[in-house]
Amino acid sequence: MRYVENPSWLAVQPLQNTVLYTDIHSDKIFPQSTSSSSISSSASSTSTTLHTINGEPRPIHITILKIPVVYEDVLNIVPGLHRRPPVLPPDAPAECAQPPQSRYDFIFHLGVAGRGPLRMERIGHKLGYHMKDAKGKLAPIVRVSSKDFSRRRDAVSGGVNGGVQGGAGAGPSAAENMERERLGMDMVETSGDTVARPTRGFGVGYENFQEEINTDIDVTRLVHDLKRSGVEQIYTSMDAGHYLCDFIYYCSLAEVKRSTKPYEKRRNTQVLFLHCPPVDQPLGTEEVTDAIKRIVVWVCSEQQVDDAKEEAVEVNA
Repeated sequence: MRYVENPSWLAVQPLQNTVLYTDIHSDKIFPQSTSSSSISSSASSTSTTLHTINGEPRPIHITILKIPVVYEDVLNIVPGLHRRPPVLPPDAPAECAQPPQSRYDFIFHLGVAGRGPLRMERIGHKLGYHMKDAKGKLAPIVRVSSKDFSRRRDAVSGGVNGGVQGGAGAGPSAAENMERERLGMDMVETSGDTVARPTRGFGVGYENFQEEINTDIDVTRLVHDLKRSGVEQIYTSMDAGHYLCDFIYYCSLAEVKRSTKPYEKRRNTQVLFLHCPPVDQPLGTEEVTDAIKRIVVWVCSEQQVDDAKEEAVEVNA
């Protein structure tokens, strides 16, 4: 379905250059182990101290960017957002704030899905992208394997009455392949006694990344807390759809791993994807915007807690 304005963009657009604040409850405490030693007895002991987190709100500066629903654009833009410092595309609107000097703390992707509640996605997928993008283009071919999306040749070559077209075991005709292309399906390639469509997704540059990447954010707990706060129309999802939403999610999650240095102790950029429904099906734009704000505050507040824990460890090291 095509929209005059993407519902996810309508929901996030009012947040351009706004500032939210983290919300840390004063009762947030965590255990911190400390060691003490006695020189005279050469004995050591370990004790646990409860450290209270400084609940002073931190500002959250929001910049929004519209990324076209195009495979090539995703591959050109998203890696730059994870560079240090981040790089915005040349055609980024003037109202986009300058990127931070180090990295973004949180990159939150949003897209539209079908009617229903909000869907908080947990996983991005590397392969299986066989639908055309907004420009009518398909995702890059990764590999061709007879075990991927394959079937016996005679299963596709039979005529209406069970006869064989074009000779025994013939594959799809040129006209049939043209129709598959028009409908956004892949061209069929033949190999031996099978007919397979090429596997599409992330290839060159992404060979060393696993086929599924999970977000580091505790999505289950996030959704639980959102429901407690009044956002009831939301649930977790393990399938972002194998289209552009899934594609951009995997790309972003993979780029976090690529940009992470093994010697770094600090947390990485957090990445999340939210699917929202069409307007008023059932949530209105303002309701979705409110949910987005709550999610941003939740994630950044959790980051503040994690930072406090890391700082306490460094002080007591």
